[in-house]
Amino acid sequence: MNDIVIAIILGIVEGLAEFLPISSTGHLILVGHLLGFEGERAKTFEIVIQLGAILAISVLYRKRLISLFSIRPILEKQKKFNALHIILGVLPAVIAGLLLHDIIKTYLFRPNTVVIGLVAGAILMIFAEKKKQEPTSHSLDELTYRQALTIGIFQCLAVYPGFSRAGSTISGGLLTRASYKTASEFSFLIAIPVMVGATGLDLLKSWNYLSTNDIPMFVTGFITSFIVGMVAVVTFLRILKKLGLTPFAYYRMVLAIVFTAYVLF
Repeated sequence: MNDIVIAIILGIVEGLAEFLPISSTGHLILVGHLLGFEGERAKTFEIVIQLGAILAISVLYRKRLISLFSIRPILEKQKKFNALHIILGVLPAVIAGLLLHDIIKTYLFRPNTVVIGLVAGAILMIFAEKKKQEPTSHSLDELTYRQALTIGIFQCLAVYPGFSRAGSTISGGLLTRASYKTASEFSFLIAIPVMVGATGLDLLKSWNYLSTNDIPMFVTGFITSFIVGMVAVVTFLRILKKLGLTPFAYYRMVLAIVFTAYVLF
């Protein structure tokens, strides 16, 4: 298949799946397997298009991100979303990622392990829906530091490919009594430093696999991921408010069954 076509397909997959609770990494591994696009070049390409998704969320939430550079809310103990929320939400995943990075990349980036992650993440999402209570935090400014840290701990589950960072953090948010909107927006924001760090580290390690011939494909995938990602985030918030996490959980289970059947038969 033509490289540009592959870039567009995978760019769409990344843009749609990165901030939805369905696992972008899992989808990229599964779709890449179906397209026959695997190996070190494919892994490097996946890193680049993830940066497109990061840029999308950064543009959409640019005002909120800029406000994080002010330390006044922290010093004055204002009840306002600030940088400390982000730090608490990011720190657990950073520690887990640094400790487990090589093991994960070596042993877990495979279709069969992704299927397990898809099912396990779906079970967590259904559990969170069943156990959620009346929200105490209806906006980011009402989010407590304890809630931020708890959601950050849930984000550690996403180091397992297929589990879904959005799925684990939004589920954690619901269980801490954050609203759908608050949990989702916090999930989007703490994704930025985590993804920048993880993709930056991966890109440095994969730099030798890049060549000038790859530029058209990589640029196409990056732009596609950016555009689709912006549309996906806005659309997802509307769907989540109406339907919750359960439909996404069932989709993950169906995907796991279909892919397993494809591999076996």
